Amino acid sequence: MSASIKRRFLELLDKDEEFRLVVAAKLGLSEEYEKLDAMQHTIEKLVEEVKALREGQEKLWQNVDKLWLEVKALREGQEKLWQNVDKLWLEVKALREGQEKLFIEQQKLTREVHDVSVTLQRLTLTEEEEAAEVIAYRVRTKLGVDLVFSRKFVDSSEIDLYASQGDLWVIGEATTRLGVRLVDEIDEKVDLVRRLRPNLVKPNLIKVAYTIVALDEAIEEAKRKGVWVLTWKDELSPLVVHTENARL
Repeated sequence: MSASIKRRFLELLDKDEEFRLVVAAKLGLSEEYEKLDAMQHTIEKLVEEVKALREGQEKLWQNVDKLWLEVKALREGQEKLWQNVDKLWLEVKALREGQEKLFIEQQKLTREVHDVSVTLQRLTLTEEEEAAEVIAYRVRTKLGVDLVFSRKFVDSSEIDLYASQGDLWVIGEATTRLGVRLVDEIDEKVDLVRRLRPNLVKPNLIKVAYTIVALDEAIEEAKRKGVWVLTWKDELSPLVVHTENARL
């Protein structure tokens, strides 16, 4: 066989699928060729599968990277959330402290308003009304007796304060400045009531003088005669309950 024929033969084997099959059949290799061809197809498919797996793996890693980015973003968001929660608690704490301070200020203001109210009430009361309230409070505190005071006129004399309850009667005077003369007048008015208004007399008697300022000699005279001297906050002489069997 010439070289040209050989070269042509090899070219046909290389390029012509049908010629290869005819030659293989002549040589008894057609079955082996088919096996090789099938194996070739299988290998090609396997290569394609591997390629697809690699591409899928790359996509999977890309998705994993994205997932980690999402997790990172979630963690950062969670940290910011906790930071905001901490700030919120600080705000709540500040509000509570402010509320406590406000409550304390409100209590102070309430006390101040009360003090002003008491002062205004005292200023708006007449001297006799203030005396009646203070004396009634002191008697209720010391003896547990509730008294309601009124003004009485006996003959031509005016008695500033008179009250009675049970077997007790109270007679007194209200003045801005207590002197010895007013202490004596209380005794004189007690005697006047005994003589002209015996229906106002009860077995036990309290003589009282309510004042803003009391002279020292007036206080001494009041103690000697058993007259209870009061100011709106102090007792300048002791409380004495006189019985009608004793001479005043």
